[in-house]
Amino acid sequence: MSQQFNDYPEVTFHPDHSGGTGKIWKIFWVLSILTIIELGLGYFLYAKQAELGYAAVLSTKVAIAILTLAKAYYIVSVFMHLGDEIRNFIMTIVVPLVLFVWFIIAFLADGSSWKNLRNTRGGSRVDQTEQVQPESKHK
Repeated sequence: MSQQFNDYPEVTFHPDHSGGTGKIWKIFWVLSILTIIELGLGYFLYAKQAELGYAAVLSTKVAIAILTLAKAYYIVSVFMHLGDEIRNFIMTIVVPLVLFVWFIIAFLADGSSWKNLRNTRGGSRVDQTEQVQPESKHK
């Protein structure tokens, strides 16, 4: 008995392209607003960074990063048509990307740690020139 592709809805999924230009204009305005907010936060941070505390600067940078990720989501989802794909295909794209970003962060952290240990010798040995001389008792 031969099964038809209609038995598997994920294979015969056809995205709705009837949105026309309305959907594109909506995404255009969303991306424009997100970009304007990002630029505003960036200029604010540039102008007031000396006056702001560490927590305020960090939270502004985190807000900019979140807005950037939102823009990336819209671009990939709409203009690269990944939002119309099945979940398994999306995961084959997203999971390796997340692992790749994680590897970069891990390697940078490990390299920084190695550099710091190398510069301080990691406490593993002491050179003859670095030995502390006992204080003289002749005062």
